[in-house]
Amino acid sequence: MSNPYFLFLIALLAGAMMPTQAATNNKMASVIESPVLAALISFVVGTIALFAYALLSGEAVSNLASAKDAPPVAWIGGLLGAFFVAAAVTLVPRLGVAMTFSLIVAGQMVMTLIIDHFGLLGVPVKEVSIARIAGILLITGGVVLIRRF
Repeated sequence: MSNPYFLFLIALLAGAMMPTQAATNNKMASVIESPVLAALISFVVGTIALFAYALLSGEAVSNLASAKDAPPVAWIGGLLGAFFVAAAVTLVPRLGVAMTFSLIVAGQMVMTLIIDHFGLLGVPVKEVSIARIAGILLITGGVVLIRRF
């Protein structure tokens, strides 16, 4: 699974799932009249699916006990995911899928520059460059175009 093209395809598919998830969660939110409860349902279904996958793929579920040794920062991933899903469900009906995810991608790009530049959370340092800033500006330009048209 080290073929970079296969990994690129997986990354593109994962990216495609984000707005699809937001739209499907938005559908659930409209049925149950609550974006927060829709996000909760999304996480429950995802948790069940991941647990089933772990069992079927032969993962050593007993390794879950090691989570108690994880540093506090390792535990905030679930909080970040919950915020993301709840925010997306709340924003999609107000901003539309394209605008919501344009802004999300812009936010992701800004944060990637910060994390890389300072080597936060244990990632290798990769300093900010003019080319990387230009990429952020192009993404921001795309957000403006989507918003105007």
